[in-house]
Amino acid sequence: MGELRETGGMVDLTLQGGPGSRVDAEIEVKRSRFLCRLVRTETEEAARVVVDEARKEHGSARHHCSAFVIGPTGAPDQVRRSNDDGEPSGTAGRPMLEALAGRGFVDSVAVVSRYFGGTLLGAGGLVRAYSDAVLTTIDDAQSRGLLVARQRRDLFSLALAHAEAGRIEAELRQYGVRILCTDYGREAVLRLADDDAERLRALVAQATAGGAALEVLGQEWVDVSP
Repeated sequence: MGELRETGGMVDLTLQGGPGSRVDAEIEVKRSRFLCRLVRTETEEAARVVVDEARKEHGSARHHCSAFVIGPTGAPDQVRRSNDDGEPSGTAGRPMLEALAGRGFVDSVAVVSRYFGGTLLGAGGLVRAYSDAVLTTIDDAQSRGLLVARQRRDLFSLALAHAEAGRIEAELRQYGVRILCTDYGREAVLRLADDDAERLRALVAQATAGGAALEVLGQEWVDVSP
């Protein structure tokens, strides 16, 4: 499948499983509980829905601070937002956003619901707590193998006879070719994503003994192993 291409020295990451995938973690600091949910989202509207759902689920929490990054790193239309939700300015949303961006997270929203424990943490303590809540959640997702990289890949289709499709698909997967889906009609049509068109054409020619040709479809952002 080739090596991951980096943007700005860092690979863009998000949760595997598509939009709506979620990981939760909790930390406690001086009896205050910080409950973080990290959710994969593709739009600003969807990110705000996640914040609203956290607010409803944890209605007795004092704050529901949030940060999200939508779109690939370096894109002119990437959206980054954060909200302190009543905490002192710059002590919650911003460090949460920096935690996401610092780990290369895109298409993701983090919401931290805080149950106050009775002890004031001060500005520095709040910054560390909100940042740590997000980083703990990311670390948990990483330790569980739940992260994927987002990469822009060339897309192709490959039409095959039904009798040969299974064997050829297995052979291409063995060489690291990403098969996005297979549509079955008169023929079996594989949809492929790869970052090396010439290599892919050579693999297809080898697998099909020159009996099938790739059709170029364009490009798309896809999930790949980090």
